[in-house]
Amino acid sequence: MYKHQNSTASGSFSWVFQRITGLILVVVMIGHYILMHYTPESGHTYDAVLARMQSNWYRVFDLTFVVLAMYHGLNGIWGIFRDYNLKPWQSISIIGALIIFGLAFTLWGIKTILDIPYVPTISSELLGN
Repeated sequence: MYKHQNSTASGSFSWVFQRITGLILVVVMIGHYILMHYTPESGHTYDAVLARMQSNWYRVFDLTFVVLAMYHGLNGIWGIFRDYNLKPWQSISIIGALIIFGLAFTLWGIKTILDIPYVPTISSELLGN
């Protein structure tokens, strides 16, 4: 029997935000690809990455990438599980595991990005200032 779901239980926010994050991730991934693969002078060494991360713009770029990718990926996995007729305890277990792992790996990624030290002397040496 069909049960009407109001807008808060329908998953419409999740569906819309999945599309929005997908569009943003396409732009961010293209920027990442251009930076890392079409501009070899940007470098892949530790010093080059450290110099690049002195800019707050790159930190925001990477933080956006991590947070949106984690949400998009985990929401997609949850969407796959929602297609199956799971028992309530299975749904709660799966969503609980996704939330715990998602938060842990998102916080790990954020911590990694924010722990990169600001070292102005290295960036100015590499930029020739």
